[in-house]
Amino acid sequence: MFSTHVILLNFAVALGIGLIIGTDRERSKRANHTMATAGVRTFAIAALLGATSFMMDIWLHIATLLSVVIFVSVAYFTDHHKDPSLTTEISLLLTVVLGGLSMTNSALAASIAIATALLLLIKEGLHGFVLKTITPSELYAFLMLAAATLIILPIVPNAFIDPFDAINPRNLWLIVIFMMLINILGHLALRLFGQQIGLPIVGFISGFISSLAAVASMRTHAKQHPGSVYSAACGASFASVATIIQLAILLAAVNIGTLNALKTPFIAAIITMTIYAAVLTLKSLHQPITIDSTQASEFSIRTAFWFAGMIAVVLLVSTALQRWFGQNGLIIGVGLASVADSHSPTVSVATMVASGKIPIQHAVIPILVAVSVNTCSKAVIAMMSGDKTFAVYVNLGLILQVSAMWASWWFF
Repeated sequence: MFSTHVILLNFAVALGIGLIIGTDRERSKRANHTMATAGVRTFAIAALLGATSFMMDIWLHIATLLSVVIFVSVAYFTDHHKDPSLTTEISLLLTVVLGGLSMTNSALAASIAIATALLLLIKEGLHGFVLKTITPSELYAFLMLAAATLIILPIVPNAFIDPFDAINPRNLWLIVIFMMLINILGHLALRLFGQQIGLPIVGFISGFISSLAAVASMRTHAKQHPGSVYSAACGASFASVATIIQLAILLAAVNIGTLNALKTPFIAAIITMTIYAAVLTLKSLHQPITIDSTQASEFSIRTAFWFAGMIAVVLLVSTALQRWFGQNGLIIGVGLASVADSHSPTVSVATMVASGKIPIQHAVIPILVAVSVNTCSKAVIAMMSGDKTFAVYVNLGLILQVSAMWASWWFF
């Protein structure tokens, strides 16, 4: 049994829930000059009713909910010609439910109440976004992403399906989802910031998850919109900056000594590519805007599948070759594994250092090789765009980044 002060606190939460939701409904009916079914007092009492009935007996709470359903149904069919919206009636029913929930989980009930109040408060903006801002192609993209994430992902097997333990269908499907997400974020960034600023922002953020996927998405965008080549190349360059930053964070978490050994090469790579990307950004600012930001970019799920398939092939081949060469070929194995991703090989090497299997000085070259090989993969993807300008600008930055990294290691 709950103590008296806990029960009183839960009732206070229930009352607060009713007041929060009821306040918005009261303001709404005053603003629209209508006599709504319920106002702030009704909502507050409804929340207390839900809390009281739930505390007394669960069946009484169910009977209360049924009574409220009947009440709001009668009220709606009586006055629906004045206000056809069901928002107030549904909100009142939810308030009773939240009042009962507050007796067992007051924090969750309060959170849901606040979320509900926010949804009610942003009515105009939400309606405007759905009816005027979002386009049919954007809605299609959001629905495809939602289906891929909420419907397909839970049923995709999360286990290796090949003899080399290289291909995990769930991981590959996450790559497909990420490619779709980049496409959507890229378009939203164009809508909010324009092509000169939006694509670099998306490229930098995407680089923390997969710089290969970011370059592939920027390549697709540059192919669809030739006028945004410089901005797309800038986005791909910032993705490489994000990759090095993320590698540094991972090394700091796994083995700080390995990071200290690679501090100078990483700093040189970050500074070089950041300056180069900034120059590209300034160059793109002087280019005329050639994309109508109100038009959605072409959404191609085929590109996402193609990229995931390419990653699967690379993982299978590199893992098989690494197993055949054995642990003695550490550099070769790390290089092969880094064709698709530089994070896992880098963390693996740092883990070996942390466990004492290899000294720190023997970890530097394998990690630099991992970053360099992965950079070559991004260069190949850039060249597959079919746009020479995009490929030249992206690959020039990648060459400068890798050169700065190795030169700083050699001389310092």
